[in-house]
Amino acid sequence: MFKIIAMPSFDSANLLNKLKNEVVKIIAASETLQQLDNAQLNQQPAIGKWSAAQVVEHLNTYNDYYLPQLKKALIGSRYAAKPVFKSGMLGEYFTNSMLPKADGQLKSKMKAFKAHVPAALLDGVAVLNKFITDQKKLLNLLDLAIQKDIGKIRVPISISKWINLKAGDTLRFLIAHQQRHFLQIKNTLNAMNVHIEKAFLKS
Repeated sequence: MFKIIAMPSFDSANLLNKLKNEVVKIIAASETLQQLDNAQLNQQPAIGKWSAAQVVEHLNTYNDYYLPQLKKALIGSRYAAKPVFKSGMLGEYFTNSMLPKADGQLKSKMKAFKAHVPAALLDGVAVLNKFITDQKKLLNLLDLAIQKDIGKIRVPISISKWINLKAGDTLRFLIAHQQRHFLQIKNTLNAMNVHIEKAFLKS
């Protein structure tokens, strides 16, 4: 017999506020990276390993897709906010696959889809500036989401327009993906013995 697994439920407002706090941390970490010069941002810790600039550009490609999709879905929806958000099966799976483990370590390695593989050499300053600008847009979308039913609104995923997630799960996945890759950046900087004056990814 198949075991039915109940999906978790969240207080909608608390969930969105927690996601906003995570985005604020990511913005602070991004601004800390601006202390590095372009050579440092493009330095790869080993052959085949992404530089900090490449990781951020990878995230930019996701924001390029998901931020307009979220904006369109949220603005176009007439469904008013509900106090409880229940995650969907796919949304819960995608989010948990991205979130770092309880000990702060990354989960299993994942291969990036071709459309999200960054170039080898980038303008690190421009890449960071774009990312920070997009994070501020994401904060605005989280404010908008508080007014909407994030369980009713659906957003197609980037790899297939036929598969969609609840807006709440889309936000959870997008931000968990960023948390995962900023931990990767932290590990990259440690591997290269690059020290930044300001604390990076401070709790």
